[in-house]
Amino acid sequence: MKRLAVSIALALSLTSCAGLRLNLINSSVRRPSNVVMYFSVDRNSGQPVGGLTADRFKIYEDDSPVSALESRQTILNPQVAAVHYTMLLMDMSGSVTESGQIPQLQEAARVFVERVERQQRVAVYAFDGSPTIVPIVPFTESAGGAAAGINALTSYRPRDPSTNFHGAVVAGLQQLDRALASATQPLKFGTLVVFTDGTDRAARVTREQMMEAVRGSQHSVFSIGVGAEVDQGELREVGRNGAVLQSDPAAIRTAFEQIATQIESATQRYYLFSYCSPARAGRHRVRVVATTEDGAHGGLEHEFDATGFGPNCDPNTPPSFDIRRGDGAARRGGAEGSGSGGGSGSVGASVTVSAGASAR
Repeated sequence: MKRLAVSIALALSLTSCAGLRLNLINSSVRRPSNVVMYFSVDRNSGQPVGGLTADRFKIYEDDSPVSALESRQTILNPQVAAVHYTMLLMDMSGSVTESGQIPQLQEAARVFVERVERQQRVAVYAFDGSPTIVPIVPFTESAGGAAAGINALTSYRPRDPSTNFHGAVVAGLQQLDRALASATQPLKFGTLVVFTDGTDRAARVTREQMMEAVRGSQHSVFSIGVGAEVDQGELREVGRNGAVLQSDPAAIRTAFEQIATQIESATQRYYLFSYCSPARAGRHRVRVVATTEDGAHGGLEHEFDATGFGPNCDPNTPPSFDIRRGDGAARRGGAEGSGSGGGSGSVGASVTVSAGASAR
């Protein structure tokens, strides 16, 4: 079946004060008359908006409303088109393994993983002073697989008691790239979450080299720092999508839960919206408007070509996205939500968590 070309005209809020911001990430138009859009919904404040049902959206083609009965609009399971990977990168240097806090750290990590892997594929890696990071649990599709693997941290012994924090962040982003490259879904989102109780001591990689890797990555990054020795400024810079800093080691579970909440919200803000267009020829402008229960609303627009359209559309047909299109602004939509119109084959989020301050 021949794929019809789609050109994105714009993705913007309907008014500056409407309350919602819809950002189009990719779209698919195919015969007989299927139109599918993958987009995120946030409040103007940046807070992700999840849980909207299909009846919370209205469709307009060329400024005329399209009946929900005619459009048969629906929200598809986003997993048919998009995959979200989160890597939890744990500091297991000597200061951690000899602290006597491993049981508390395991419990915090287990709670984090159990929450995030309900909607994403999760991997757990460890680092110490060595040049490379160590897989504790690779990315797995099995439910509960990553959470069960946390038990392996009990017997972890650092190969080098120093802390190669800078090198671990670089290696974590690279490993996340490799994992996402093997995913079959056309839209790919990556998140890196880094936990540490101190600062880089190994000096294998400079701070600037690490930050170059962070700035050049398509993924979102969060940081969790716990303890009096963390470099809060550095962790906030690394955790560009969010940083949680706690000076009290007893607050480690709270720190992990705060980041888990951010990642859950970021995942739930994405919608794979599908409908059957009544158009049968020519180019058209579609506007999709979302409205929350409290009345906040906003929309996005784009154009599509209806040449060859006809009856017998099934809105549940999986989309066929063109992942060759790319927009740098859309690449960091994972947890940050800064993406806007355009189609990125890889949209990511990386998280570095540090305890001590409230999440940004």
